[in-house]
Amino acid sequence: MKWLMAQVRKKEWSPYAAGILLGLVAVVSIWIPNQLLGASGTFESVAGLLEKAVYPAGLENVYFKFVMPPGVTWQMWLVLGIFFGALFSAVASGDFKVRWVPDVQWVQVFGPSRWKRWLVAFVGGVILEYGAGLAGGCTSGLAISGGLLLAPSAFLFIAGMFMSGIPTALILYRRKY
Repeated sequence: MKWLMAQVRKKEWSPYAAGILLGLVAVVSIWIPNQLLGASGTFESVAGLLEKAVYPAGLENVYFKFVMPPGVTWQMWLVLGIFFGALFSAVASGDFKVRWVPDVQWVQVFGPSRWKRWLVAFVGGVILEYGAGLAGGCTSGLAISGGLLLAPSAFLFIAGMFMSGIPTALILYRRKY
């Protein structure tokens, strides 16, 4: 137990150890609760629950009736676990701090504007969620769970993610990072 806590307290983990642990979590998530890892459906479930409370007639469509009925789902619990696990890890490693964007990297490249950072983060999140809907899942659902099941679409997605992400980072950060 002492060794495990020493590992948890590290600020950075080996990507190999983290990958192996993620693979084990993915296998256990299929083995015990018979669920695949994925997070993007959480936001639709929460939106459906909010809509159910505010405007129930808005849920009278095929999507919310059959594809993504509003309710507390496995994915919602997974996202809560990710949040609290990350919080525990940050506190245990002594790396936790409350801060507002922008961080140093953002300021060096784009300037000190907070509203710009929040706007870019919001627009990026909307685009990401829309893309996840078009693709049939998010990064964790497609890459991790799909790769675990050896789905060809998972490997196409991973290749596309790197082929678009690397040039985007080079353009945005002008090769500074």
